[in-house]
Amino acid sequence: MSDEIEERKRAAARAAVELVTDGMVLGLGTGSTAAMALMALAERIKGGLRVVGVPSSKATEELARLLAIPLTTLDEHATLDLTIDGADEVDPALNLIKGAGGALLREKVLASASRRLAIVVDDSKLVSQLGLRAALPVEVVPFALPVVTARLDGFGLRPAPRYRAGRLAVTDNGNHIVDCRTGPIADAAALDARLRGLPGVVDHGLFLGMTSIVFIGQARGAVSIQRAGEPPAW
Repeated sequence: MSDEIEERKRAAARAAVELVTDGMVLGLGTGSTAAMALMALAERIKGGLRVVGVPSSKATEELARLLAIPLTTLDEHATLDLTIDGADEVDPALNLIKGAGGALLREKVLASASRRLAIVVDDSKLVSQLGLRAALPVEVVPFALPVVTARLDGFGLRPAPRYRAGRLAVTDNGNHIVDCRTGPIADAAALDARLRGLPGVVDHGLFLGMTSIVFIGQARGAVSIQRAGEPPAW
């Protein structure tokens, strides 16, 4: 990550954390940009802010504990006030591709449990159509991996099981991820339904109609904001 991109993400993360108010129950996303939001949140907690968070991954849980961010669970709080997370792509309707960090299932659970989903990105993540740059991750139970991979290939989605350190990557849920180089997705809702209909698919990285607000880091520390329902800005 270049220093310029890192600074854009940091500025957007700080702006997003300003949404947090005393007493909130938060969903805590996963990935490099979400980590910047955690660091900004920790600074506010040191200043007296009282919140609790539900982490979307073991990595986020570890970082939150290191930063002294109080944690809770969905057993204790099934409804969240706000989730702050990153994204791999954002389209003009604020639909997303997520999952490069491997936590797409838990991230989607938190997003669905939240009154608002705030997304933090730098402006390189903005696309006119989902699938232009990022791969679409599909989380698959291990038993079904060869069958699902073959079906995805039959759909023309160019699937590739994800590896880490020479072995199949394993999510916090004990599943595998297949990254699909879809190219531009003409009908994301239809693809969503098609993927959900495959036995063995747990979930995928299309987040459709879930985003409330996007904070976009730009050059020289500027941050623009796009809200759901507003005219597209790109």
